[in-house]
Amino acid sequence: MKVSSRGDRWDDEDDVVTRPIIGAAIEVHRHLGPGLLESVYERCLCDELERRGIPFVRQARVPVFYKDRDLDCELFIDILFPGLVVVELKAVEKVLPIHEAQLLTYMKLTGLSRGLLLNFNEILLKDGITRRRL
Repeated sequence: MKVSSRGDRWDDEDDVVTRPIIGAAIEVHRHLGPGLLESVYERCLCDELERRGIPFVRQARVPVFYKDRDLDCELFIDILFPGLVVVELKAVEKVLPIHEAQLLTYMKLTGLSRGLLLNFNEILLKDGITRRRL
């Protein structure tokens, strides 16, 4: 059993699920480097995932239920791997607690236990990967 960057348990099954996603993100980062807008990384990562035949949903709508009502809010996840993992992309100087809270909230709303927060504004993308597990 491994521990994620924030102390969550992260096991070999989690690695099997997320390894192809992280590999695609690293490939995008190798070609583009840091310093671009999040939207550029998102589009390029989606293209790379398509090239690799990895199924995903870009800008997946997340239903928001408040007191048993779907409020039809405009809430979207950057990239969703249905039934597997939520991926939130950033291109920021520093990942803040609010960014991690956003990922955790998306995970709770979707009922998914795995999440990745990928900050492309790092010299090496590996330094911008945060793994979360509920």
